[in-house]
Amino acid sequence: MIRLLPLLLCLLALAPWPATARVVGPVACWQAGDTVRDLAEIRRSGVLRVLVNQSRNSSGEVKGEAIGVEYVRLRAFEQFLNRSGKGMPIHLEIVPKAKDQLLAALQRGEGDLVAPGELLDSAGVRKVSRSRAVVPKVSMILVGRQGGPRYQRLQQLSGRSLALPAGSAAGPLLAQLNQELMEAGKSPIAIEWVDPTLAVEDVLEMVQAGIYAATVVEDSIAKRWAKVMPKLRLETALTLGEPADMHWFVRQDARTLRARVDRFLERYSPPDNQDAAFVRVYRRLYRVQYPLDRLGRQRLEKVRPTLQRYAQQQELDWLNLAAVAFKESTLNPAARGAAGATGLMQVTPTTARSMGVRDISSLDNNVLASAKYLTSIRRQFFASARLNDRERMAFVLAAYNLGPQRVQSLRAEARRRGLNPDQWFFQVERVAMETMGMGVVSYVNAVNKYYLAYSRERYLLEGAPQSAAK
Repeated sequence: MIRLLPLLLCLLALAPWPATARVVGPVACWQAGDTVRDLAEIRRSGVLRVLVNQSRNSSGEVKGEAIGVEYVRLRAFEQFLNRSGKGMPIHLEIVPKAKDQLLAALQRGEGDLVAPGELLDSAGVRKVSRSRAVVPKVSMILVGRQGGPRYQRLQQLSGRSLALPAGSAAGPLLAQLNQELMEAGKSPIAIEWVDPTLAVEDVLEMVQAGIYAATVVEDSIAKRWAKVMPKLRLETALTLGEPADMHWFVRQDARTLRARVDRFLERYSPPDNQDAAFVRVYRRLYRVQYPLDRLGRQRLEKVRPTLQRYAQQQELDWLNLAAVAFKESTLNPAARGAAGATGLMQVTPTTARSMGVRDISSLDNNVLASAKYLTSIRRQFFASARLNDRERMAFVLAAYNLGPQRVQSLRAEARRRGLNPDQWFFQVERVAMETMGMGVVSYVNAVNKYYLAYSRERYLLEGAPQSAAK
């Protein structure tokens, strides 16, 4: 038995472990840690592992079309590497990660190349080398909403709030500005680091809706998303810090790969129509509204007791029910939809009957049927302890919109591709985007944003009845 132990350990080391990558081409055999794969080894394996920011801006693909700005560039790099036609062709293995985890993952050997699609500072990060500029002289600009407050100087933001996604390059720059403000005896800018389910484009959408007052983002990203979010106001004259270059990153010892990356970037020019598919796919999406305007508060206050009663009965967060209701009917109990869907929650008679509820024209029964259905989905399909509460609710919402069995098939496909089947946001949703389009992804994202908007004011919404006239 003792003699078998080394063999057993070797077999365990080679066994497949859960990953978080969408595989395009053959799966590479690789070893994490201090092992550095340069171009020769990458070519022998046939796979280049690319760590990408999980934002849809940089790495999204919808029904076979490259929507993410880095997808187009990476595909061109793949063709560049295979131009000679000699040896095994190299395929890309796309590994989505949160932006603030990308360089650490590269250090650990989880990828060969980082393509963030946003400004990413590698200062102080050991064993990492940056490429020549991918996009030169990128400025961080203030982005607000049309009709919102105007500013002449960034210092006028003193005492106000800015929303930033995790890993935003604006964080250190705002910290420096806040130090200057406090030294001048002024209040700092309040930085709201948003929920990790939100990428940069989600924050921009919530700024457009008025949920967040403003954000700071790379000007190239802001200009791209302004094409599909017309209510954004880009304050291009209000820049934070000095312009900086966007880069790709490789391990320091991967010198041949770094040289090939630089040679490609030196010659690469993006196609003139690279945003055509982006605009076509997204122009009718990203239209979240502000759910707590005057009318929204009035409607929510009227239905709040009912939502709270049945949420408590079914062990749900009542704000999740409120978010679903706003998405389905903008909190209008008299709403009528397609296929017989009716009422506040847009429940169909068939669904209600399956939950033992009839007469869904009444507000109580309408909410009860929806709450019972959400709970039924959660208990039957998404009760696993592997799911955290936010991801669990995202899967429940996807199933509420699409049907539980179809969502389970998406999870199975995610597992097959190497994505995390227990994470909807940026993982299983990628499979949905690529195979089905943006329908269910947009639905879950919208409900999630309404929930986050409500959660920011939970203490007010759960207190004494609020006067909508205030």
